[in-house]
Amino acid sequence: MAQIKIYGLKEHLAPIKEKLSNVVHACVVEALQLPPDKRFHRFFPLDPSDFFFPADRSTHYTIIEISMFEGRSDETKKQLIRLLFTRLHEELLIAPQDVEITIIETPRQNWGIRGLPGDELHVNYRVNV
Repeated sequence: MAQIKIYGLKEHLAPIKEKLSNVVHACVVEALQLPPDKRFHRFFPLDPSDFFFPADRSTHYTIIEISMFEGRSDETKKQLIRLLFTRLHEELLIAPQDVEITIIETPRQNWGIRGLPGDELHVNYRVNV
């Protein structure tokens, strides 16, 4: 399980939202080995008055927060981060300097999904990758 929040300036996110979702999802599927139908993305397009960031970032500055079950190896998480930096740059021309990624892991029992605590839920993919 992974839920993804993407924050950025409205004028930057709006025109690339679908492609950005596709790129992020492809990275998550590859690195975390999630099934392709497990896409949970939320976009937070912000007005400039609601999004303050350092002067060394451009208007393409994007924050990606990934919440997921704990259990992935450090190397798997690093692979995901590397894939995101590379593909966002290659496919959307978002410089690595303009991307910040946070992975937030929580125990499965701290999730509630389809009427069950996450640790009682059967998933059709491996979490320990």
